[in-house]
Amino acid sequence: MEDIRSITREQLEDFLLSKNEKKFRAGQIWTWLWQKGIGSYDEMTNISQSLRDLLASQYTFRHAVIAQEVQSKDKTAKFAFRYYDDALVEGVLIPSGERVTACISSQVGCPLGCSFCATGTMGFVRNLHYSEIFDEFMLMDRRARELYGNGISNIVFMGMGEPLLNFDNVMTAIDRLTAKDGIGLSPTRITLSTAGIVKGIKALADRKFPCGLAVSLHSADPVVRSAIMPVNEHHSLHDLQAALVYYHQKTGERITFEYLLLSKVNDTRQAAEKLARFCRPFPVKVNIIEYNETPGGLYHRSYPNQREEFIDYLKGCNMVVNVRQSRGQDIAAACGQLVKNKR
Repeated sequence: MEDIRSITREQLEDFLLSKNEKKFRAGQIWTWLWQKGIGSYDEMTNISQSLRDLLASQYTFRHAVIAQEVQSKDKTAKFAFRYYDDALVEGVLIPSGERVTACISSQVGCPLGCSFCATGTMGFVRNLHYSEIFDEFMLMDRRARELYGNGISNIVFMGMGEPLLNFDNVMTAIDRLTAKDGIGLSPTRITLSTAGIVKGIKALADRKFPCGLAVSLHSADPVVRSAIMPVNEHHSLHDLQAALVYYHQKTGERITFEYLLLSKVNDTRQAAEKLARFCRPFPVKVNIIEYNETPGGLYHRSYPNQREEFIDYLKGCNMVVNVRQSRGQDIAAACGQLVKNKR
């Protein structure tokens, strides 16, 4: 059977009318599914038992559950979500004052195989359906209210997977999260991070993507980038730059670059010069990330003096540069540390 959250509101209305049910029931059911984020038909308390039984006879209801939760000494919380087929992904809650940011996954595993990222060691299992992405938000939002007294205020698609390789599901999930008959989040509170999928970036531009765009660049040297990010072989820096020019022309928005500093790999003065040249065609913000070392990893984080020299050069080019503080390292919840095996 088809999952009830795979159908449109119009399809739901048509189904109900075909069963001699009132059309307004579709609105009630939709609210339960996409505003209240329930986990079963039994929670639809203003829907008759006979109608709930009818829905259950026609549509499955696959809902994720939290399989594991761990908390960091800095109050970051990491979750493992289990889906209907026993697949597991991880998500993270990051509190900061009254703001709570949710780091959400878009795929089970990742096909890109970046050499500095633990998720890449999982390989690729499958895409997440938009309802499964929505479940990540709802389950973490409830826990955020219990843990911090505030619900989720911001979302970053920086968890497992490459969002632009699951384009349709990610866009639909964002639609549900921002819709008036959904969660109603402002699109400006959502950031999508990509390793640089050129076709996907152009598609975002054509739809005048209302959310933030972050690009995991990590090197503006084609040889270095190909060595640490195999995606560069099929989405070259030249093509990526052209796509970002197109994106800026269409949206007028500043582009964020994520840059992970790896000692003696991409943290030299020459690397900073190449990054500055790459960024000239459009306004940017560069987020400098310290490498979170993983057991058996190939790399080490930059020495403090090398990091500061790198940052000072970029600032000398009048670039906006931020150093992003890592959170949740003690529970392997920081950038590049998300990896899950079946348990």
